[in-house]
Amino acid sequence: MYARSTTFQAEPASIDAGVAYMRDTVLPALEELGAAGMSLMVDRRLGRCIATSAWESEAVMHLTAHAARPLGERAAELLNGTRKEINEWEVTALHRDHRSPEGACLRVAWFSVEPHQADLLTDFYRTLVLPSLEKLEGFCSASLLLDKPSGRAVSSVTFDNATALDNNREQASALRTEKLAQLGGSLVDICEFELAIAHLRVPELV
Repeated sequence: MYARSTTFQAEPASIDAGVAYMRDTVLPALEELGAAGMSLMVDRRLGRCIATSAWESEAVMHLTAHAARPLGERAAELLNGTRKEINEWEVTALHRDHRSPEGACLRVAWFSVEPHQADLLTDFYRTLVLPSLEKLEGFCSASLLLDKPSGRAVSSVTFDNATALDNNREQASALRTEKLAQLGGSLVDICEFELAIAHLRVPELV
């Protein structure tokens, strides 16, 4: 599976309009193009929004990029902001304990490893990171997206609600520090989001 993520910088007051457009227009349009669904995570305080669509093959993802571009442009208009960047990833790990309920939140960490460690990273995440994540309060699901040529990666962990996200923050930080040290990776950024749209039909990858 592959994924294309689009990051928007929005006006916080315009986020609800953007969410509605993504849900009612962008998601059906992407599914007509062959996407296996879409998710949208939003930070209402900072106005950071990331939409991610899933695709069964890299070829289809690339072929649909041009057709999907106007959808992103219109989304940026409704968000009263800008489309900052578009990234393409391979989905190398995904595990769901249960479906995300309304009010679910995510903690997302971007990090990097040496490109030659990319395949090792997936095995490491599946065998050593996921079992530890499952023990965190309110755990719903976790995924690893990877750009193998560059060694860039992003781990997204979804929890039942904001309370669970708050309660496990210190435990998650210690886990992240430990595992990155074991792997020799470098943390690039970390952010917490509300899961506004959860409609990714990506199969279990563990």
